[in-house]
Amino acid sequence: MKLLFAPTSPFVRKVMVCAHLTGQAADIEWLDSAAHPVRRDARIAAHNPLAKVPTLILDNGQALYDSRVICEYLANRAGASYLFPAAGDERWTALTRQALGDGVLDAALLARYEHTARPPEFQWPTWREALLTKVAAGLDSIEAIAPTLALEQPSIGEITIGSALGYLDFRFPEFDWRAQHERAARWNEAFQKLPAMQATRPYES
Repeated sequence: MKLLFAPTSPFVRKVMVCAHLTGQAADIEWLDSAAHPVRRDARIAAHNPLAKVPTLILDNGQALYDSRVICEYLANRAGASYLFPAAGDERWTALTRQALGDGVLDAALLARYEHTARPPEFQWPTWREALLTKVAAGLDSIEAIAPTLALEQPSIGEITIGSALGYLDFRFPEFDWRAQHERAARWNEAFQKLPAMQATRPYES
């Protein structure tokens, strides 16, 4: 398998955490790419019309995207049912938590792009503040469920939330989210120490 990736992408991190947890990391070849919200990378667009990472290319040439699809594919390929419970309350809880983490990430990414991708004369501070309000509300929800978040055999919900909190630390170090979210901070501290999380920490290329 081949993965079009960016070393700073939290969505790529989700995929690689699943790959490490299921023993498939060594089966994936990383392909260089330069995903950007404005400048399309032809290397990605050749396999994904949205030109976004992560994009996974299977041995038969089929491309899978986005992170939600790729993570479920890897879980199914390895028979790791704990990542995506098959039915019942556990499944809906895991998927809803994935949506929560993805929502925090989407808002955080857009807030960052407002400063890094949009020309200064077109930046809208009110828009960025509204996005960070979504991040803060998401953090409040994570704080509320923190006592029930798993460390052993985490579901896609925990993986996504852990990737979101890791991204906030990476891109928004000035955002002291721990001060008002002590339970989430304790869980995150332990979760980030898992080998799969340590092996996938974001870095500048």
